[in-house]
Amino acid sequence: MSYNMQGNCWHCGQVLHERDYARESCCPACGRPTHVCRNCRYYDTGRPNACAEPVAEPVADKTRPNFCGYFEARLQAASGRTDDDALRQAADDLFDL
Repeated sequence: MSYNMQGNCWHCGQVLHERDYARESCCPACGRPTHVCRNCRYYDTGRPNACAEPVAEPVADKTRPNFCGYFEARLQAASGRTDDDALRQAADDLFDL
């Protein structure tokens, strides 16, 4: 990694720096792995294999460390919620539940 990368943990939102994204590194706050699909800028549940990079090999568990060469840290803070939780909350808000 040749540039000053800073992002946030996919699980808890803790600020992470370049050294925190090694393949075996974990978030200093929650202990979850950081070099994972859920923490990558290409992670997109609306795409095949939940990845916006079309030539990347499929990864079964998006929360486990992997060897993907396309990995780039997601630079926005993560909410820690799943897409299902966000959709459920949006429906509840829409129908005043």
